[in-house]
Amino acid sequence: MRNRTTAGRARLALALAVLLGGGALTALPAQAAPAADGLTVQYRTSASGATAGQTEPWLKVRNTGSSTVRLSQVKIRYYFKADSPTASYRFACSWAVRGCAGITGTFGTLGNPTSTADRYLEIGFTSAAGTLAPGADTGDMQLRFYRANWQTLRQSDDYSFNGVQTSYANWDKVTAQLAGATVWGAAPEGNDPTDPTDPTDPTDPPGGGQTLFDDFDYTSYTDPAISAHGWSVRSNSGGPGVPGATWDPSKVTFVSAGGNSVMNLETSTAGTGASTTQTEVLTKSMKFKDGTYAARVKFADAPESGPDGDHLVQTFFTINDLKAPMADDYAEYDFEYLPNGGWGEPSNILYTTSWETYDPDPWQAVNQHSEARSSYAGWHDLVVTIDGSAITYYVDGQRFGTHDARYLPERPMSINFNQWLIDLNGQTSTTPRAYDQQVDYVLHVKDQVLTPAEVAAKVAGYRDAGTGFVDEVPAP
Repeated sequence: MRNRTTAGRARLALALAVLLGGGALTALPAQAAPAADGLTVQYRTSASGATAGQTEPWLKVRNTGSSTVRLSQVKIRYYFKADSPTASYRFACSWAVRGCAGITGTFGTLGNPTSTADRYLEIGFTSAAGTLAPGADTGDMQLRFYRANWQTLRQSDDYSFNGVQTSYANWDKVTAQLAGATVWGAAPEGNDPTDPTDPTDPTDPPGGGQTLFDDFDYTSYTDPAISAHGWSVRSNSGGPGVPGATWDPSKVTFVSAGGNSVMNLETSTAGTGASTTQTEVLTKSMKFKDGTYAARVKFADAPESGPDGDHLVQTFFTINDLKAPMADDYAEYDFEYLPNGGWGEPSNILYTTSWETYDPDPWQAVNQHSEARSSYAGWHDLVVTIDGSAITYYVDGQRFGTHDARYLPERPMSINFNQWLIDLNGQTSTTPRAYDQQVDYVLHVKDQVLTPAEVAAKVAGYRDAGTGFVDEVPAP
């Protein structure tokens, strides 16, 4: 996150044209759905009784298509009937050929319950699980789940259970999705796997991935819970932004919007560096790397007061420190909204940018970005996923851009929100004006890629459970 001059952006465009054949500066289209015969799922059980201490669906996934499959794009659902409406379940992996560390399990609730299913266990994979070549399979995945209170569960009435199938065979009562498209199996009637659902046990990290969630329910920037929850409200000097500007923590406030507490970042100026105040909130720890990052952010096209036109930047991003000019272990992943243009742009534009490195003086950079020249005033759901093979950005559930593996992070990062002014050239008046950016929540799930629908369901689950903050992400 830093100032980009027009010349600097021109040099960047030239560098990207060389690196990427001129194709890096536009949002990439969504991938085509894979062929319907691309995967099969084999199933067996090692707990065959009508009741059991735990259900044990052992699975294999086979690639029957003609192209290599990234397992991080595969989701498998096993459907079952909960033992009671309030029953809570836990997932475990006992053993797997590819290692349990690469396998995740998340419980969800069906939108259209049937007599044999009102829940599902969704099996996913992290980037550590690797790929499946055509004709290859995952080998044994010895999976299990059980009631949180360890009471006996009934499985004979579960849609996906087959007590007589004690050797591996194809089983179409589990479903498989590849890159979001259902390619195997049949769900219980009226429950297509792509339908959004609400996860159960919302305070559990989804799929075993440690989670940071913050609903930003604080009283003020001096609330001791902010620091206790790992956040820093910036007050130190320095860039980015207008020379002479200050970072004012008192301009970070917490207000009610739509029934939720939201964080408000105010940036103001009267046309001089000395009169300019900017705002930033960031995690104190750099401990976030691969996985899913999400936030609901309200951008503004116009100031709350005073004349419009300033070259403003409103952001949600992750970053680590540049140890030396052009250091190859630098990383940064940005959502940046410019409501009045800047960096040579004449009007509003939204950027998503993945950084490999840069040199501030003389300016040069290695990055890839996507852009949309349109107004993004209002609330937006922003998601970026990093899965070991690519960086993918989503805005309001739609893919905005996918960036190459060469820009993946080498070191952990912090999570940041800030609002600042590129320069004072957009509006030269000395009349005071102030702009607001608001943040509803932030979510990070370590080492797991969630879809935007899964992010929304996860956040809803936390809120339904009254959970305003959780941080399970370990220090690096």
